[in-house]
Order: sequence, then structure tokens, then C-alpha cells
Amino acid sequence: MFSPPSSHAIAAGLLAAFVGFASSFAVVVQGLTAVGASPAQAASGLMALSLAMGLCSILVSLRNRMPISIAWTTPGAALLAASGDAAGGNFALAVGAFMICNLLIVIAGLWKPLGRWVAAIPAPLANAMLAGVLLPLCLAPVKAVAADPWLGLPIVLSWALMARWKRLWAVPVAVLVAVVLIVLATPPITLDPATLWPRPVLVLPEFSFAALAGIALPLFIVTMASQNIPGYAVLQANGYHPDPSPLFRDTGLFSLAATPFGAISVNLAAITAAICAGPEADPDPKRRYWAATVAGIAYVLLGLGAGLATAFLIAAPPLLIQAVAGLALLGSFGNAMIGALADARDREAAVITFLVAASGLSLHGIGGAFWGLLAGGAIYALSRSRNGS
Repeated sequence: MFSPPSSHAIAAGLLAAFVGFASSFAVVVQGLTAVGASPAQAASGLMALSLAMGLCSILVSLRNRMPISIAWTTPGAALLAASGDAAGGNFALAVGAFMICNLLIVIAGLWKPLGRWVAAIPAPLANAMLAGVLLPLCLAPVKAVAADPWLGLPIVLSWALMARWKRLWAVPVAVLVAVVLIVLATPPITLDPATLWPRPVLVLPEFSFAALAGIALPLFIVTMASQNIPGYAVLQANGYHPDPSPLFRDTGLFSLAATPFGAISVNLAAITAAICAGPEADPDPKRRYWAATVAGIAYVLLGLGAGLATAFLIAAPPLLIQAVAGLALLGSFGNAMIGALADARDREAAVITFLVAASGLSLHGIGGAFWGLLAGGAIYALSRSRNGS
């Protein structure tokens, strides 16, 4: 029997969608442009991502009758911002890497040994790689304050003050402050009306070993280890225990469908999942699936504003946009550092992974994330063999 969503579920779903979109869309746009996307391609990618995560969230929530929230891979977008050399500015190569990554996610959902192999990657190394990728963006707020205190400081202060009162709103408020400052205190931004309505831009994928090693494999590891696995843990913590394999498969399939239009990957959400799966979404746990469904509908609608959001971000001063993106990633960076350094036995390997990943190293067109994981893995293996464990 059909029962409409409660007011609590509607409010929680709308909140989750707004926070999820406003907190990290700047990271996504920056990541896409870093690997060669034009403004039109970046807008198309943002729109395709929004539609994919919205429709996927609606499908899996209604099918399972559980509040299964879907999000884009924010750490993955940050990885792109640090891995531009791997695509050489050729967005078609980046799209080919996205396609391989998303195909691997589908395989992980269909073939359980691959999922187990990903889970077997030492957590300190996966976290250290992620922290190294995030570090340059997390330094951007400091650089913005140093370069222009009158613009950078209000953004950081608004974030800090709102985090003190209600952390969930800290980054969206910082985004609003940045928009106001850009409009009032920087040279006027001219937006082409033709670019404001997002249009799907088809990108035929190209493939290279450098893009495979420098983008596809690190993106797959980051998406699985820092998004899908924690997202599933949030569901379990709130009393929901769906079979994870179909969820990984479905997120991979929706990602694959969106990839030709410039999208990266969608995955299980963690922060917004907690909004939709918690008691605030509905007193009855069996009806909380409506919150994730409403969030999915809202993501689809927000995707229609992707053209305006992308055009504004690309035309705005880059350092201010990077500052907002860095603030959005501080929580992920902190969690990654804790996970990387928690076990003293693996600390040296984790530090090596972190330093190489953060160094900006690029060999044969392959970025530091891959080499960091390789170097840290070698130290990890040597350490474990020496200790006989």
C-alpha cells in the first residue's frame, strides 16, 4: 500500500541534496577542468553526474525500501585536480579513464573477488594516498588568505563560525559568502547566456596507459575505499543491511551511462546518507527510504542548474573557488590522515605513500597517487616481511 513521504522525510531529503551539491560541486568542476574539460564539457559532466546520482538514488531506495543515498565521488574529483598530467589536457583520455574506473566498479559488484581485493588494500596506504591527493586543495584556503585577506578571510571565518554552530551548513554558507564577495568585490563576471542552460556534450573516449595508471586505477581505489565502503558502513550503523554487491553494480552502471557526457563516478554517500538514514528523517525506520528518494529528485532538479554553476565558477577568481573546495575537503583529509597513521606498525609506509602522492610527482605522464601507492606498498611489504607478519 502506497504511503506518501512524511514532512520529516521531505525536509531531510531536500537538506541532504542541498548540502551534497553545494558542499562539493566546486570540487567536481575544478577536477573536470583540470583534466582538460572545456566549460561546456564541465557543465555537461556536472549535469550528467547530478542526473546519475539522482536517478540511481531513486531506483535503489524504492527497490530496497531503504534510505540508500548516492553521491558523486568528491575525493575522486580532488584526485583529478591533482592528476591533470596523466591526461595531458586531453579530456577524451580522461573520459576513457572514467569509463575503465566505472567498469571496474560494475565488475566489483558482479564478481566478489575484485571487491575483496579492493578491501584487502591496506587501509593505511589507501588513506595515505587519499590524504596526499587532498593536501594541495586543503592548502588553498591558507593561500587565499595570504594572497588576498579581504576576500579569503571572510570565506574562512564564515566557515569556521558556522561550523561552531552547525557543521553541516559550514561549507554551503562559505559558498554563499564566496559568491557574494565575487559579485561585489571582483571585476564583473560576464556570463554567456548560451552556456547557462546545460547541454549534454558527447565525448568519445580515448585510452592510454598513463591515463589508466594515473587516473582510472587511483580513482577506482579512492571511490571504493573512501566512498562505497564507508557509505555502506553508515547504512549498517543505522540498522540497514542491504546486499552491497548490487549497490556497487548499480552505481557503476549509472556512472557508465553518464561517462560519455563527461561524468566521473557516483557511489554510496556517507555524510548525506547519515541525514537520510537517521531518526530525523522519519521516526519510523521503514519509511526513511522516502528521504533518499526525495534527495534523488532534488539532485535531478539541481542538475538543471549545472550550466549556471559551472559558468560562474570558471569565470570567478580561481583561488577563491579553490579555497571553498579546500574547506569542503578538510573533513575528508582529517579522516584520511587518522586512518593512515593510526597503526604505528604501518606508519612509515603510510608516510611514504602520503609524501609521494602529495609531491606532484609525474613520471611517464602518471601522477603521484599511483607512484605513492606503489612506493608505500613496497615499504609495507618489506616491513611486514621483516616482522614476519
